[in-house]
Amino acid sequence: MKDLLANLKISVPEKIYVKDPESSGLGKRIVEHSILMINEVGFEAFTFKKLGSRIGSNESSIYRYFENKHKLLLYLTSWYWAWLEYQLVFETYNIQDPKLKLEKAVRIVTRTIKEDSNFSHINEVILNKIIINENSKSFLTKEVDTENKEGYFVTYKRVIRRLQEIIIEVKPNYQYPASLASTIVDGALHQHFIKDHFISITDCDKEKTPTRFFTDLTLKILA
Repeated sequence: MKDLLANLKISVPEKIYVKDPESSGLGKRIVEHSILMINEVGFEAFTFKKLGSRIGSNESSIYRYFENKHKLLLYLTSWYWAWLEYQLVFETYNIQDPKLKLEKAVRIVTRTIKEDSNFSHINEVILNKIIINENSKSFLTKEVDTENKEGYFVTYKRVIRRLQEIIIEVKPNYQYPASLASTIVDGALHQHFIKDHFISITDCDKEKTPTRFFTDLTLKILA
C-alpha cells in the first residue's frame, strides 16, 4: 500500500487555482511555506507579500497560482480532505466486519495526524493544525453557495459520504447517517481545538482523546 500511495497524486478541484502548484518547484514552495507561515502568524495576518518575502519571490508570482489567499486556503483544505480520503479508503478496504471497519474509519478521521513521507513539500502535521484552527474560514463566507456549486468542497464532502456509507453498513435503518458522519468529522476538529484552548468545556485530553470520545459516542448511538 505504501508503494501505491507514493505514486498517487492528490487531486484538488481545478477551479480553485489559476495554475496547478504541483506543476512547478515554485508552486510547491508556495504551498509548503504558506502552510508554515499560516501556522506561525494565523490566516488573518498571512499575506502574499509576506509569503513572497519568505520564499524569495515576487508577490505577483504567487498570484499566477492563486487569485487570493482565500483560494489558497481552499486549496490547502481541499488537499487535506483528499489526503484524508486516501487514508480512509486504503486503511479500511480489506476490513470485512462492518463494526470493525467503522471503528477504524472513526479513528482515521479523528486521530492526531502523523507526517506522511510521500509528500515531501507538505507537512501534514502542521497542515492538520491549520485545518483545526482555520477550516471553517474556508466556507463561512457569503460566497459559500456559489463556491459549493463550483465544486470547491467536493473532497470534504466525499470524506463525509464515505463515512456515511460505513455507518449504513453497520445499521442500515439508522435515520441520520449523514448527520452522524459530518458530526464526527467536524466535531473531531472542534474537540482537538478546545482541548488545547478551552479545557474547561471538554473531557478530552492526552488520555481521553477525541478518537476515544467519538468511537464511544458512535458505537453507543448505533448499538
